[in-house]
Amino acid sequence: MTADLLPPDEPAAPRLRTAVLGAGSWGTTFAAVMADAGCDVTVWGRDEKTCRQIAEDHRNEAYLPGIELPPRVTATTDAHAAVRGADVVAVAVPSQRARSVLEPLRDAIGPRTVAVSLMKGVELSTDRRMSEVVAEALGLAPERVAVVSGPNLAREIAQRQPTATVIASTSDDTARLVARACASSYFRPYTNPDVVGVELCGAVKNVIALAVGISQGRGLGFNTMATVITRGLVEITRLGLALGADAETFPGLAGMGDLMATCASPDSRNHTLGGHIGRGMTLDEAVAATGGTAEGVKSCRSVLELATSLGVEMPITHAVVRVLHEGLPVDQLAPLLLARPHKAEGA
Repeated sequence: MTADLLPPDEPAAPRLRTAVLGAGSWGTTFAAVMADAGCDVTVWGRDEKTCRQIAEDHRNEAYLPGIELPPRVTATTDAHAAVRGADVVAVAVPSQRARSVLEPLRDAIGPRTVAVSLMKGVELSTDRRMSEVVAEALGLAPERVAVVSGPNLAREIAQRQPTATVIASTSDDTARLVARACASSYFRPYTNPDVVGVELCGAVKNVIALAVGISQGRGLGFNTMATVITRGLVEITRLGLALGADAETFPGLAGMGDLMATCASPDSRNHTLGGHIGRGMTLDEAVAATGGTAEGVKSCRSVLELATSLGVEMPITHAVVRVLHEGLPVDQLAPLLLARPHKAEGA
């Protein structure tokens, strides 16, 4: 129902003012999504040229070449100005830098502002999930924090290709507010109270995508890819259940949906970086060739540390850590993934 057809006792909801911290591909894309949903959006970024281009030309050629942004998206290099007065603040900075970006903004966040984590990782120094980092850094109660995760490859969404996502929060009101801020004809949000499960799916699927990329970089085919994806979902589920997550989250959009998209798409940075490693590049060379942040490179270690502390076996994650950070030759990755004791599939 359009606003002019609303009955007199149902006035149109006021337009939301939103901010996005991070002017990379996903941050800029989510800004466009919220603008298309009817919000006024301010993007914060460090690079003055990028912010000027977003504000004046409605483009971000560095991260989304050829994409025209909605006119309701503007940008600034002043983070305090971006978040001041915002109803919703979405955070799309590299996960390992999130705390240092957010802590100086604690006093600028309004008393009713909701924070949204668009990040997919686990903090190295603390093993905290990103929603926990956001809450701690901004001094927010958990019910004022939400997580967005799903099969959400930035460029496809920026092209307004249809997709769905999951918005997780311990507060239904918070989840609904964020859903209102981003729902459009091509972007369909579903709410879910399982913050732990949704976040772990988003963090660990990047690690599994690295394993798939490495395997394909070595010339291995679809059988191997399907095996790694399927057993990777088992690892994600095993860790999530150990942390109290809901089992129904893992075969859904945030679990299998995001895992499939990230492991199969050439637009996935983690899959792309893994392919470079598989073809013989060093980690530094692969990072440079990929361009942008591949979260799984750093978060694989924190995921493994978390799993080890809980006594959860994650052989694929362990193998990725050994290849990327401990010098294991890539030719030994595939045998290592299958060198497990024989047992029933569901064990």
